[in-house]
Amino acid sequence: MMLDDQGVTDEWIVRVQGTEYGPANIETLREWKAEGRLLPVNEARRADGDLWTTAAEIPGLFTVPPVVPISEPVPRQTPIPVVRRTFAEILLETVQIYRKGFFQFLGLTLLVLLPSICSQLTTAFVQPPQGSNVDLRSVIAAGVAFLAFIVSIVMWPVYIAGIQILTAEIARGNRPSLVAMLNEAVRFWSRVAALCIFVYGVFFLLMVFGLAIAAMALAGGSSVLLVLVAMGLLILQVWMFGRFFVNVLFWQQYAVLEKAGFIDSLRESRDLARSGRDLPWFQRPLWRGAFIASIWCAFGLAIKLGAEWSTLQHYFNEVTTTQDPQALLQRMTEIQQASGFNISSFALGILEEILRPLLGIAFVIVYLDSKLELPSHVEPIVSAGEGDAVR
Repeated sequence: MMLDDQGVTDEWIVRVQGTEYGPANIETLREWKAEGRLLPVNEARRADGDLWTTAAEIPGLFTVPPVVPISEPVPRQTPIPVVRRTFAEILLETVQIYRKGFFQFLGLTLLVLLPSICSQLTTAFVQPPQGSNVDLRSVIAAGVAFLAFIVSIVMWPVYIAGIQILTAEIARGNRPSLVAMLNEAVRFWSRVAALCIFVYGVFFLLMVFGLAIAAMALAGGSSVLLVLVAMGLLILQVWMFGRFFVNVLFWQQYAVLEKAGFIDSLRESRDLARSGRDLPWFQRPLWRGAFIASIWCAFGLAIKLGAEWSTLQHYFNEVTTTQDPQALLQRMTEIQQASGFNISSFALGILEEILRPLLGIAFVIVYLDSKLELPSHVEPIVSAGEGDAVR
C-alpha cells in the first residue's frame, strides 16, 4: 500500500534511557505515545539512517491525528516498557519545556508580575514630604499599591492553572496559544482560588504558630520548664508543617489536570505523595517533590541574600554592638530608610518571578512520571542478538 506521507511508511528507531527500540512504524509509535511510553524529547532516527533527532520531529506523530489504515493489518511489535525518568532527566525536561514555551510562560508571569512592579515603583518614587503625616501623593501611592496587590491575588489562580495546562500540552507535543490557554485556565479560577486560600492559609497559621513558640522561648529564657515546653511545641509544629507539606504536594495538578474537586484534589495529592513504596526512595514522588522544592527555596534564598547582603551586614553589626533594644530598633529603621530603593534587589526579584514557572513545570513532570504504570504483561527489552533492540 502506497501512502502519501513518507513519515507514515518509514520505520524508526527510538532511544529511551540509553536503550534503542525498533524498527517501529508510525502506528506502533502512536501506540507508544498514547501509552505515555514515548515522549517528544526522546531520541529517534530512521531505521535506514544514522542521524539522530527527537520523536517530536517524526512526521505525523505529534502534529496530526493518527491515521487509521483501511487495509493491510499493521504487524504487532514489542512495546517499550515504562521507564521512569531519572531526577536529572526531570530537571532537563523542565528546562526544555520552559524554553519551548518561554513566551507563553512569560505572558502568564506578567499577570502577577506587572501589578507587583507597579506597586513597588509607586511606593519607591512617590514619597510624602518630610514632616508631613498625610499627603495626597502618599494616599495615591497607598491606593495604587493596594489595587496592585488585589490584582495580583485575583490573577494568581489563573497563573497556577495556566502553568499546569501549558506544561501538560507542551509535554504532549502541542503548542497552545496564550489566549487559548488563558481561556482554559480561567475555568478553574474558583476551584484553584479556594484551594489557595486553604493551603496558603494553613501554612501561614503554622508559621505564626512557630513564631509564637519562638517568642515564648525568648520570653522565658530563665525558666527551664518553659524552654522545654517550647521545644516540644516546636517539634510538634515542624511535624505538622512537614506532614501538611507532603499532603498538598500535588494539589495543583489534580485540581487542574484531573479536574478534581476541592476534597478530591487534597485526597489524591496525599495518596500520590505517599505512593511508590515499592520504588527506591529517590524515585518516589514525595522525595522528588521535596528535592525540587528545596532546590527552588535555596535559589530564592540565594537571590534575596545576594540583593540584601550589604543591608544585612549593617543589621548584624548593629545587633552585635547595640545593647538598648529601643536604640537598636531606631537604628535599623534609619538603615532601612537610608538604603532607599534597591535596584539590584528589584532586578533580582523580577528575575526570580520570571524563572518561577520552572518550579510548576517540574512538579507537573514529576506528577506525569508518577502516573506511569508498568503493565504486568510487559517485559523489559534487552539486547538479545542481531536485529533486536540494542543497548
